[in-house]
Amino acid sequence: MLEPASPLDALDAAPLRTPRLQVAAEPIALRLSLRLRDEAAVDRLGAALGLALPREACRAADGADASALWLGPDEWLLVSRAEAAKVLAARAAEAIGDTPHSLVDVSHRSVTLRVEGADAALALNAFCPLDLGLAAFPPGAVTRTVLGKTEIVLWREAPDRFLVDVWRSFAPYALGLLREEARSLAA
Repeated sequence: MLEPASPLDALDAAPLRTPRLQVAAEPIALRLSLRLRDEAAVDRLGAALGLALPREACRAADGADASALWLGPDEWLLVSRAEAAKVLAARAAEAIGDTPHSLVDVSHRSVTLRVEGADAALALNAFCPLDLGLAAFPPGAVTRTVLGKTEIVLWREAPDRFLVDVWRSFAPYALGLLREEARSLAA
């Protein structure tokens, strides 16, 4: 299912580290794209995964083995560490059962970049049109947006830490933008 290689291998790049900004690829994770309208099935799935799937727009929920990112009224991105992948996928399929849904493994589609440090929001805002101030985009917020000219899923985990889910083929471009801004901020 998932290969134990580093996403940085695909990027052919070392992590970016400055005193106020660090950018590195997260370990490979299971990503399941879920479309599900049946409220009872959503509740069953949440119970099976040990978290309540967020029903509030642009929010994320964390459990012991998985996270659920709200991407639309009936759409979530379920994320789990690679070692829990088979268990998560099996639990999800069992909980949903024969309820009409779409549950697709999109694990190899994307790379997740962790952007953290005092300048994380500034670096992202150089290429992302959203207001990333804490009042407008607090920890736990998640949304689809753009970074430069590529679509991303942006998740603020903490005041100074973001996860950027970017399609694998655009990851070198996204990393290049962040490297460019890191040089600008360091100057």
